[in-house]
Amino acid sequence: MLVKIVDQIPDEMQKAAWDLYQGAFEDLRALAVQRHLMYRSEFDEVMNDPRIDKYLCLDDGGRLCGLSTFTNDLPAVPLIAPEYFERRWPDLYLQNKIWYVGFTAVGTDARDTRAFAELVEAMHRTAYDRNGMIAIDYCRFNDDERNFGKVVRLMLRRLSGGPIRSECMDQQSFWIYEFPTAAAA
Repeated sequence: MLVKIVDQIPDEMQKAAWDLYQGAFEDLRALAVQRHLMYRSEFDEVMNDPRIDKYLCLDDGGRLCGLSTFTNDLPAVPLIAPEYFERRWPDLYLQNKIWYVGFTAVGTDARDTRAFAELVEAMHRTAYDRNGMIAIDYCRFNDDERNFGKVVRLMLRRLSGGPIRSECMDQQSFWIYEFPTAAAA
């Protein structure tokens, strides 16, 4: 496997990238309250935004089997507040040493491969070599059921060769208030 970093997805790879992304996140439509799957137009915009690096994991035949987005240009990331990072880590923010993972997707047929690990290693190398830090968000399902927070922390600890500090930066709760008469209807 090979991880290639590009600032724009080549035209001939656009459909494969969309299909991989959609297949990787399709189940979250029914498992997470907040939308975690971009619309095609949003996806294309991100894939063509040169401020956001695309990490392409290619199998031995050159086929796309994994894809991540990664940037230290935080205003380029939709739906996050760069001001939060600027307030919490002002020096690192000013030095562009905070990277954000927009998503990491592995094709359903490549989940038993090293594709996810290769992508994590490549992003780690980028931030670690520049003395930076990595931010990412997971929906509750992926953290509770798939243990993404713990798994990625263990991977980064191993790659860093020692302890790392991690914390949940923020959480959002979605509540519903159901009235007995509405439930009976």
